[in-house]
Amino acid sequence: MLFRTNLFARIFAIGTGLLIVGLLSQVVYAHGMSEADKLAIIEGGNLRYMWLGATHMLSGYDHLAFVFGIIFFLTSFRDIAKYVTAFTLGHSVTLIYATFNAIQLNYFAIDAVIGLSVCYIAFANIDGFRKYLNINPPNMMLMIIGLGLIHGFGLSTRLQELPLSEDGLLLNIISFNVGIEVGQISALVLMLLLIAAWRKSHAFQTFSLVANYGLILAGGLLFLMQMHGYAHTSNPEEFIIATEQAQDKDGNTIIAAAESPEKLQQTRREDSISITIPARGDKEYKFFLEKDATLEYAWQTNGAALFFDFHGEPAGDTSGYFKSFKKSTDSQSSGSLTTSFAGTHGWYWKNNTPSPVNIKLKAKGEYQRLDLNKALQHAEPTQASRSTTHDTIDSL
Repeated sequence: MLFRTNLFARIFAIGTGLLIVGLLSQVVYAHGMSEADKLAIIEGGNLRYMWLGATHMLSGYDHLAFVFGIIFFLTSFRDIAKYVTAFTLGHSVTLIYATFNAIQLNYFAIDAVIGLSVCYIAFANIDGFRKYLNINPPNMMLMIIGLGLIHGFGLSTRLQELPLSEDGLLLNIISFNVGIEVGQISALVLMLLLIAAWRKSHAFQTFSLVANYGLILAGGLLFLMQMHGYAHTSNPEEFIIATEQAQDKDGNTIIAAAESPEKLQQTRREDSISITIPARGDKEYKFFLEKDATLEYAWQTNGAALFFDFHGEPAGDTSGYFKSFKKSTDSQSSGSLTTSFAGTHGWYWKNNTPSPVNIKLKAKGEYQRLDLNKALQHAEPTQASRSTTHDTIDSL
């Protein structure tokens, strides 16, 4: 009977560890915020910021995994309070400072380091420094504060995806941070109850090993997946897929196969197009042009300067090649283009301001508007792949 009990406990412990791996590996982008959340934080007050902060932390599996690792072998309230407070102070400092001063780091790089922090805390829990490296571990308090600072940059990066108001910005950020702490405390209480219950079991040692090795594996997977995303944003030209893009009425990008440009009717036309770039976001808009076709264009924002890249991608190309014709930061641009190849041609805009920016684009020439192409209307927006030449917040 005792053997069966221990066997069941071991199986349950292994299953728990695998669950941790599964959760972390499937939610590597867990900090992305929905459009409903973005709208709510625009229209809501400080209580709404607090609510979003709390729900954001409760869905932030990488942060929770790190906290879980911190408290795993702590038994006294004093030690728990000391180390959790150190982590809280660390991430609060960078969350408030970075957001208030609009310091933006690559979110993939930050999340990759956060993945390594999960590996670190679990490695320390199994006494890996002494067992495998034959060295004394670094000072845990200093490491938790330092890693907390990095986690704060991750939280700030996600918060800055929202159209934050300049009025009362600091109070809104603090409210969001208070919500983060409320969510963290709620999760912490549940974790402590679970660990306390398991600590009384004969299988706790097995559970602790499986759980911490599971955290190391999950943190490693998180690191690799985020570094893959970082490679996309750092070297986008190496990952371009030869596709044609159109946008539906909601601004979603619809992808069509690039191997059938001959099906597009090339006509001489003139258009005036309105485009909205979301706050701290980005967007692409493309035409299809045959070789030696001409395009005259002029666009202007409602005041704010945007980074833009006017570029083209050959139809059917599989090498990842694209050509930039003009790249700058400005509130307007105009000119003409005679294409040297058939394919998609258009703009990528990046908005680093806290408010949406409207663009009025005027175009004239021999081109096909992909957003009006009837052949693309048969694609289901909810099932369409999303692809851009450049990094966009829609990929979170």
